[in-house]
Amino acid sequence: MIDVIDGGVSTTVQDLGRFGHYHIGMPPSGAMDQFSHTVANALVGNESDAATLEMTYVGADLRFGADCVIALAGAPMPAELDGGAVPMHEAVRVEAGQKLETEFTSDGSRTYLAVSGGIDVPKVMGSRSTYTLVGIGGYEGRTLEAGDELAIGQNGANHNDIVGNSAPEENLHDFEDNGLRIVIGLCDYRLTDESRDELCEVGWTVTPEADRIGYRLDGPELEFVEREQPFGAGTDPSNVVDVGYPIGSIQLPQKPIILMCDAVTGGGYATVGTVISADRDLLAQRRTHETVRFDPVTVEEALEARQTRQEDLDAVQDSLA
Repeated sequence: MIDVIDGGVSTTVQDLGRFGHYHIGMPPSGAMDQFSHTVANALVGNESDAATLEMTYVGADLRFGADCVIALAGAPMPAELDGGAVPMHEAVRVEAGQKLETEFTSDGSRTYLAVSGGIDVPKVMGSRSTYTLVGIGGYEGRTLEAGDELAIGQNGANHNDIVGNSAPEENLHDFEDNGLRIVIGLCDYRLTDESRDELCEVGWTVTPEADRIGYRLDGPELEFVEREQPFGAGTDPSNVVDVGYPIGSIQLPQKPIILMCDAVTGGGYATVGTVISADRDLLAQRRTHETVRFDPVTVEEALEARQTRQEDLDAVQDSLA
């Protein structure tokens, strides 16, 4: 059992997400930075879909009621176990009764804590991920609070075999790059030629309105081609007849909103592009007031990037096998 002493700013239980329900309006949720989530699990001998704790900006303070092995991955987050420093991307032994204390991330915004055996909460619609908008999954469908108790699952790994595991640095991701590769479309034709060019030429600032639902960006106001709005669309020029929204899609009510893991699945704003899956991990680590730039790529280039990302994950997992 893990006792929560302090839940931090926003700590939730997440796995790889719940899939197969998008058609009824249920988003996948799951870890925002799935690469770091998977690395953390690999370090402690878990399967990639085991539930971890996703800690945003400031981590949770926890007391462990049983011997286990833990690992931190993602945004660098200073942490101490009974006063001793806990390194990033390394499996660390924890003895029953020890206390983990965490501080602010020094770079990036999300850190993942994996525990050997995973966080054992009930599955809802096939996933342990927390979806706070409707209060399902994870721990009572919400962020963690002081006084919560988390059960630990079993993974069968010998603790002596995994303590000291470390991820090869050459396969870990760099959070400093602010370029996000996007595939242009579906509704980019609604922009003027000048605004379509400007979309990928300027730096966009992450506003404080950036969370698991969406990242609202600040920058120049883009302009739409004048037209008579079709039946079913709203009166604003950014409105279109309702369309489905993929995760990572860039909505444009004048300024971009990038939809994230907990976003709605459809609506009536123009979708001018989609952040490729390989770069959504990087976006999830962008901090408030940092900038991002959009780099247009083809679908073929997006698939190549996804393959490269998978090869990095495979290399990490193979090194720990």
